[in-house]
This record gives sequence, C-alpha cells and structure tokens, in this order.
Amino acid sequence: MHGVADGARITPGRIFRIFLRLGFTAFGGPVAHLAYFRDAFVVRRRWLPEADYAEIVALCQCLPGPASSQVGMALGLRWAGLRGALAAWCGFTLPSAVLMIGLALGVLRSGDGLPAGAVHGLKLVAVAVVAQAVWAMARVFCRRPAAVAVALLAAAALLRWPHAGMQLVVITAGAILGASLWRVEVRPVSAETPRAVADWTSRVALLLFTALLVALPVLAHAFPGSAAAVFAAFYRAGAWVFGGGHVVLPLLESSVVSPGWMREDTFLAGYGAAQALPGPLFAFAGFLGAGIQAGPGGWAGGAWALAAIFLPGALLIVGVQPLWQRVRRWHRMQAALAGINAAVVGLLLAALVDPLWASAVADQRDSGLVCVALLALGGLRVPVWAVVGAMALAGWALGAA
Repeated sequence: MHGVADGARITPGRIFRIFLRLGFTAFGGPVAHLAYFRDAFVVRRRWLPEADYAEIVALCQCLPGPASSQVGMALGLRWAGLRGALAAWCGFTLPSAVLMIGLALGVLRSGDGLPAGAVHGLKLVAVAVVAQAVWAMARVFCRRPAAVAVALLAAAALLRWPHAGMQLVVITAGAILGASLWRVEVRPVSAETPRAVADWTSRVALLLFTALLVALPVLAHAFPGSAAAVFAAFYRAGAWVFGGGHVVLPLLESSVVSPGWMREDTFLAGYGAAQALPGPLFAFAGFLGAGIQAGPGGWAGGAWALAAIFLPGALLIVGVQPLWQRVRRWHRMQAALAGINAAVVGLLLAALVDPLWASAVADQRDSGLVCVALLALGGLRVPVWAVVGAMALAGWALGAA
C-alpha cells in the first residue's frame, strides 16, 4: 500500500467504502460503470493515470467474465493485493446482490422495485456519464488521425454487428493496427505500480480456473440438482461469456430454466428488476440462486451462485497479472495498446449511441435533461451520486406529471 495523489494511504477498507458507494449509484450497465470508475479514481482522486486505467479496461475487455467488475477487482488488486480485489468486488456487488436475493425471497413484491419515471431518469444520467467519458478519453487517445479512424471504424462495426464477439474483434483489430502501423514513444511503466501478486499465486489461479472448468461439469452430471450442479452452471456462465451484462442472460436462462429449476416468467421478472438496480448485472445470479429449485436456495443459494459466476473472472484477473506486467513494457505492446485504446473509445461511442441513447432519450425533454446532467458533472463538478439522485427524482416527477 502506498501514497497517492490525494495524500492518503489506500487500504482494503477504504477501497471497500468507495466501491460500496459506487455499488449504490453506478447505474447504466458495464460501459457506464467504467465511466463511473474513471471519474472516481482517475479524475477525482487521481489514484492512477488515464493511460494506466485504459490499459486495465483493455485487458478486461479481452478476458471472459463481467468486464466492469473485473476492472474493479483489477484496481483493488493494484492498490492492495488480493484483499483489495476482494474489497472492491464485495463493495461494488453487495447492494444489488442483497436486493436481488431479497426480491427472490419475496421482500420486493411491487414490479421492478422503482417507479418507471425514476428508472428513466437513471438511464438519462448514464447517458451523460458515458458521453463525458467518451469525450475525455477521445481527447487523450485519439489525437492522431489514425486513432480517430480506428475509433470511428470500431464504433461503426459494433453498431452494425452488435454482438459480444464483435467487441473482441474490434479490440484485436485495434491491437494489430497499432502494433503494425503505429510508432509510439515508449512510455515508461510507472514505478508506483506495485507487484500485485506473486508469480506462484497467479499460476495457482490459472490452474484452479482450468481445473474447475473441467471438473465441475463432471460433478454436475454425477449429482444433478445438487449444490455442485448449481455451482457448475453459474461458473460455466461466468467463464464463457465475453462482454458480460446482457450477454450472459441466454446462458443463465439455459442453465436454470431448461432443467426446470425456475419458471421462465419468474426468470424474466427477475431480469426486469435487475434493469432498475445499480451495480453489476451479474448480481442477477443472486436472484436465481436464491429462487431456483436446486442447491441450497435462499440466502445461502444466492451467495453460492454469486460466488460461482464471479469466480472465473476473478481467477483470470489474478492469473494474468505477472504476464501483463511484463508484456506491457514491450515497444510493440505499447504500440498495440495505443490501437486498443482507440478501439475502446469506439466501443464506448457505440454503446453511447446504442443502447444508451437509443433506449433512454425519446424527445427534446430527455435531451435537455442529459445536457443538464453533463453540465453538472463536467462544468459544475457536482458529485456523481448527487447527479444520480437528482436525475432519478426529476424522472420520477416528470413521469408522475
């Protein structure tokens, strides 16, 4: 643990408190979460440079699992090792996980748990947060015409073929273009970046990731409907999905509806509620684990499913750290990262257009609210949590009018 720009030491407890606040206020899905993280740690606290944050985002976009949660875990790992990663995950996931498990147990019985107008206001503030992040990151990573071209082509490709696999395609293409065509000045790796985990810890994490991927289906086949079968179903979903968020839903539906563990209408009701909550959409696993007719069920079942679906992404983040620390120093890798960063700007731009703007902004009144949120965030420097609350109230008031 070490000093940072705000003069304080970063402890697991401090990491937990900050991510807990984000877990209550970060609405809008994984792309919006990345913008919230950037505002919290790059802009406001200056705990790491913009380029380092972009590298973490690029790495997590290339790995299977919940991208925004993996970015959070990678940040916690960077500052406070394994305990920091656990603190970041617990803080960011806890609010939505508790609500999702409570919904499954019948605590939240009224619709999606929030008035429709308030949900609409939260979608609008997510548009503003992502728009601010796109502009700020484009100013840093798209200074050359070639970078602008890569970003626009990446956005066009993602809007034309909006599939999870296309995200990996455009990031890979950006890396190839950067490594092949661009010449960049080698950026020295910050001496403040600590060695997050030992090499042997990373090797154990990768070995455990692979062993569970192979062994769990065998246990599930031998003991259908057991806790092992439930863990296997959610671990598989977390290990095989690229893009996270909504992409994991078909895998979860086939895992819990097809074997008869949960009715389809119950599954869809839980999914609808998840749209109104902050934090990672993977927390939907808590609803499923608590409500399915398999495994432990209840609060224990919800926690069991959450651990299973997030575990593969966490193991990969820990496992790739030493390799990443070495290859990021290479000249070609830094050129590739320049291309990846431009592609990530395109990814954010595409997400801003669709689904965020397309699903949230319906008329001039909505556009005006987005502009107000942008002014509050960028010009007046109002805290994100305050803007989130104000926009939710504004949406609720306009919806009730």
